[in-house]
Amino acid sequence: MDPESQKLLEDTFQLAQENNRMLRKIRSVQKWRTFWSGLKIFIIIGIALGSFYFLEPYINKMLDFYGSISGTVQNVNDNNSSFQDLLKKL
Repeated sequence: MDPESQKLLEDTFQLAQENNRMLRKIRSVQKWRTFWSGLKIFIIIGIALGSFYFLEPYINKMLDFYGSISGTVQNVNDNNSSFQDLLKKL
């Protein structure tokens, strides 16, 4: 093998080793990024569920209040229709 081909082969080998090191670093960064993204999503879901757990009594009170208002409005509408029926009879 002539010296020029030998040098070219060595340069190619060094480039291949450098590329291999860079690709391994890139893959390592990708793995860590995936891990941190998953952890971030897990934390966001945990905060959402935790806040619902602590806010549930207040949400239930608001729903009960809405139900009582809705029942009152329905009762007023029923009384109004009864009053109209009474007026028609007179």
